[in-house]
Amino acid sequence: QVQLVEPGGGLVQAGGSLRLSCAASGRILSPNAMGWFRQAPGKQRDLVAVMQSSGTAIYAGSMKGRFTIGRDSAKNTVYLQMNGLESEDTAVYYCKFEDASRWPRRDYWGQGTQVTVSS
Repeated sequence: QVQLVEPGGGLVQAGGSLRLSCAASGRILSPNAMGWFRQAPGKQRDLVAVMQSSGTAIYAGSMKGRFTIGRDSAKNTVYLQMNGLESEDTAVYYCKFEDASRWPRRDYWGQGTQVTVSS
């Protein structure tokens, strides 16, 4: 089992910045991936960015350039630096841990944190 804790989130004005963090604990094996998804009201949960344990980062196209994902493997923590926030970025942001050390892969989700961008 893997537990995820994601403090952070909050209210920010359009054009501002916010940094999310997510710490994983428990059965942390490699290879794995940690990252962020988001879900706006009435919409599906979509990828924001994911970073594999190898260091490879994958971004959703619309986020690349504004958002930066980082990872501290020693602390099993993933970060999401969000710059140039827009009202369309308002959503619940979920941390995800993908355990690829087993087959089939097992995914774990954080409880979600609200990000609200005011225009």
